[in-house]
Amino acid sequence: MPPSTASSSSVNASANTRWQQRSRGHVWHPCTQSIRLEAVPPLPIARGEGVWLYDHDGRRYLDATSSWWVNLFGHAHPAINAALKDQLDAFSHVMLAGCTHAPAVELAERLSALTGHALGHCFYASDGASAVEIALKMSFHAWRNAGRGGKQNFVALRHGYHGETLGALHVTDVPVFRDAYAPLLGNAHLVASPDARTARQGEDAVDVARRAAAELEALLAERHASIAAVIVEPLVQCATGMAMHDPEYLRLVRALCDRYEVHLIADEIAVGCGRTGTFFACEQAGTWPDFLCLSKGISGGYLPLALVMTRDAIYEGFVDDDVARSFLHSHSYTGNALACRAALATLDLFEREDALRRNRGRAERLMGRLREGLHGMPADHLRQRGMITAFDVREPGARFAERFHLAARANGLLMRPIGSTVYLMPPYVICDDEIDRLVDGTLATLQAVAGPAQAEGVRDAALA
Repeated sequence: MPPSTASSSSVNASANTRWQQRSRGHVWHPCTQSIRLEAVPPLPIARGEGVWLYDHDGRRYLDATSSWWVNLFGHAHPAINAALKDQLDAFSHVMLAGCTHAPAVELAERLSALTGHALGHCFYASDGASAVEIALKMSFHAWRNAGRGGKQNFVALRHGYHGETLGALHVTDVPVFRDAYAPLLGNAHLVASPDARTARQGEDAVDVARRAAAELEALLAERHASIAAVIVEPLVQCATGMAMHDPEYLRLVRALCDRYEVHLIADEIAVGCGRTGTFFACEQAGTWPDFLCLSKGISGGYLPLALVMTRDAIYEGFVDDDVARSFLHSHSYTGNALACRAALATLDLFEREDALRRNRGRAERLMGRLREGLHGMPADHLRQRGMITAFDVREPGARFAERFHLAARANGLLMRPIGSTVYLMPPYVICDDEIDRLVDGTLATLQAVAGPAQAEGVRDAALA
């Protein structure tokens, strides 16, 4: 055996430290300032179970963000594990160009049924950003096939986020992600966000929704001939700080898109799969878009999977002998059988565990405990939509998100604030005791990082 090249310090280091060192040496971490990896080393995860993640030294952390919003029914769920093992014994992947297989077909059928068959066809992708790009391309191409090739532009909401590939950045309005690449990007039309936190004196969330929709209407009235689609994150703009809005906005946007002959794209990558309290966020507005993007939770947090659902009439516009009128977008792992099988097992769990109904009780307990605990703390705009709960920290100070993240680890939580917004988005299997641990740990972390506030305590609770 060759002599070890490890230094004495690495030999004596804990398993956690060794993995942190190796990761810094070779892994380029996403959404991370590499220069901060020494001060904020990545948390090495050895295993997961339910809502808990365990490091190599045996410490556990409650996954308060569902591992970037993907995990629905906890880590290492026996039912999803069993479905994947069964699929492995059959086959793991086959190309979906020229072939088909039961997991892809059955998943498309079941998802369509959940929309009442309003959205009848499903195009598979790999991740959320690619799903957004597919929807943008489909919209433009559909109008071109209809003889309206001048409809080439898109409308997005201010502060909206739809992914970080170049096409998705085209409709993203988050400077930290977009600005460096601005020379490579086109410019979408931006209209007001219906963020309920922007309510003026005497307004409520419905008033904000109507005011924002009026700005969209003015744009469409002038430019609809050149606009292909409006893209929105229904009910919650997540990456901009969990900005929540009233379902009235979606109803108004749907009506405007119909009036001005513009497609509506619903980006439900983060807010779909039950996060807002209904399986699809659009359900709460009683309407359906022309394209609906899903990813993140659809595979239960197991494997990368995304998809775009669309209306049969749009699909039929691409059925033609002329290859230029066909939608030829593809990637190698489209409709991966393992990922689709994980998604089918996830849909089974929604039914078997009556998850949406049970989540209402979990959300009520979480909100009640937070509302009580934040009294006297420097928190504003406590808000909730389904299983997404958030508040904004007053005068957070420098590097607040980083400091909060590290303090949360010390309290046994994995949390990652967005700017000054602290949010809680736990897996659906969280129990009452774990909710109490999550809230107690969040409050202790806020106390350690931000300290007490003025006497007024939390303000503007539950705007949306």
